[in-house]
Amino acid sequence: MAQATPNYFLEEHVLQLIRPLSVSSVYGLVWTEPYLMAVDPRSGYLLAINPETGQTHLANAQQVDSWRSVTGLATNGSETWVLREDQLLRLDKETGQLELVLELEYLADGLAFGQEEWFVSVEAEKRIHVYSRKTHALVRSFEAPGTGEENLTYARGQLWVTDRIEQTVYCVDPQTGEICFSVLTPYEQPTGLVWAGEWLYVAYTQVEDFIKEEPNRDNRLVLDSRSKTLIHRLQFRTDPEHYTLSNGYLIEVVYCEETSTLEPVELENVVWKIALPVDSHRQKLLHVEAIGRPFSEEVEAGQRVAVFKFDRLAAGEVQLFGWKALLEVRGIRYHVPPALVESAEIPEAIETQYLHDDDYLAMDTRKVQEAAVDAVGAETNPLARMLAIRSFVYDKLDYRIQRVTDPPDAVLARGKGSCGEYVGVMLALARLNGIPCRTVGRYKCPILPDSRQYPLRPEYNHVWIEFYLPGYGWVPCESNADDIGTRPYPRRFFMALPWYHIELDKGIPFETTNVRGYSLADLSVNHVQVTILKELPEFDAAE
Repeated sequence: MAQATPNYFLEEHVLQLIRPLSVSSVYGLVWTEPYLMAVDPRSGYLLAINPETGQTHLANAQQVDSWRSVTGLATNGSETWVLREDQLLRLDKETGQLELVLELEYLADGLAFGQEEWFVSVEAEKRIHVYSRKTHALVRSFEAPGTGEENLTYARGQLWVTDRIEQTVYCVDPQTGEICFSVLTPYEQPTGLVWAGEWLYVAYTQVEDFIKEEPNRDNRLVLDSRSKTLIHRLQFRTDPEHYTLSNGYLIEVVYCEETSTLEPVELENVVWKIALPVDSHRQKLLHVEAIGRPFSEEVEAGQRVAVFKFDRLAAGEVQLFGWKALLEVRGIRYHVPPALVESAEIPEAIETQYLHDDDYLAMDTRKVQEAAVDAVGAETNPLARMLAIRSFVYDKLDYRIQRVTDPPDAVLARGKGSCGEYVGVMLALARLNGIPCRTVGRYKCPILPDSRQYPLRPEYNHVWIEFYLPGYGWVPCESNADDIGTRPYPRRFFMALPWYHIELDKGIPFETTNVRGYSLADLSVNHVQVTILKELPEFDAAE
């Protein structure tokens, strides 16, 4: 009697993540039960994918040539339409041929069908056009929600838009184009989306670097790149406090110091403080334990800090100490109507702590004060001012890692800066304009969400900011990640953070000692390790 094959691979994450075969890009996405349909505009392959197993077959094996350059798909269940460059076409299900329906006046990207209308996205114009199915006439047009190439689907009475640059899915009013809310996606470069029953699937098209073996070379390992495509189930939960959480991961974070002085020195009564991961809307500290030696805890500005004490550290003595933490981390995007912060007042305690120069910000120099005026222009709304300041800093700086962190006046004169120097300039300009700001950090998990149970080591530390909106509270803003070099700058990480940011300190020093005359770099070498354990489950309805 034959034995059944064990289902070794049918784990929960397989149902959430699909890797299509034989394609270098995945666009469109429609749901024709029981299949997800997607197209590769490079090869012309129309894929039919079973979302329960990931099994894929070609649905247009004899017509692939006519499907090249197709980026948009739409269906109402009985009919299917296709967007190919400047042509809107209908699929004849009997013959498999594409029939021209409408010649457009521009190259378009995404297509959706809803309420007897076609929605067409045009990246070059940063707009979405709406056409009547009966008359083929343009009936209205509105501004696209993002800055990059967009794909569309219509479901639940709303238009859903995914933007490749913004790494975001937008829920949009189909009549006005007004954004109802938006969701940060866990992967970069989304290129299609569709609702399949209760699940929202998003397609991604990426290029990844990898190390391959070249047998004919003396050095057999070389760096190369390849296409990477995937379809993933997007989780989200919109909170009444104006933010939306999205997919996340359970991660283990290890931070450890190894005492290793550059010169022999004996130290006594050493107190060494290291901030612990914070609890926030998007991050939860589930467990923390000591490494090497026990620590006590203090609370500074509402944040937990590990305190290590040494009666004596002999010259050349090596100690390993730190903490290991278990965290839940998710993507988050805040939605704050500008009118909400227009007339509210900033609490006195916030003004006292976060509006003055407390970190060599050169706020009393002419160059920084002039920049603070130029950055905001005539803007008066705090939210609009902060966005204007970010754009001004991006205009003035190019990202470069620096050996030392200079004050904002020197950074502006140089025109280049590290993430910490971007932060310094933003802090100075914002505070001079009456916007409380604070530094947040300290590390990013390497962006390898599929590398589970494997120790990952960040190469650099990282900092960003939070700014305070009166009547609302603190919201995040990345330092340099959205600086693409030219306007319009994406708002990918403006009032938003992806899952891989690890929040360790907010407005307080991450690490300090009471040792005088020596920097932390003189006293020790730090070791940071992050392990992605698993993707977090779907949101509980009771959450």
